[in-house]
Amino acid sequence: MEDYFTFVHNAYDSYLSTGNDALLQKAAAVTEKNYSRPNVGQKYLYLRVSQKDPFDILYWTPALTCIVNVEDGSYSLSPEIMYTGITNLELRLKAMVLAGDRLSEFGEKPYDYRLELRARYYF
Repeated sequence: MEDYFTFVHNAYDSYLSTGNDALLQKAAAVTEKNYSRPNVGQKYLYLRVSQKDPFDILYWTPALTCIVNVEDGSYSLSPEIMYTGITNLELRLKAMVLAGDRLSEFGEKPYDYRLELRARYYF
């Protein structure tokens, strides 16, 4: 991953200094074939912990998910809480924090954190 990100950064720097986009096109082709998947690394540590109705608080399920790229040490940490107290409706609030060095998988994502609210209706 480090070699890939270094190549992409160098291609962009070359484009900025010369205006020639040949290396950028090559980087785009490599990205499309190999690196456009959500998790492109090969060795991950995945841990998800959840507890339905903790402390007898009905309809609430907190969870924590951690994905670590073992090869480069970068990681994604996602706390969330889900509410299911309305028939056929599921509400989920989820945060995601990404961390890692500059040339690591999660360190190179276009954002460092994200917050999302999802609603799922069943019929």
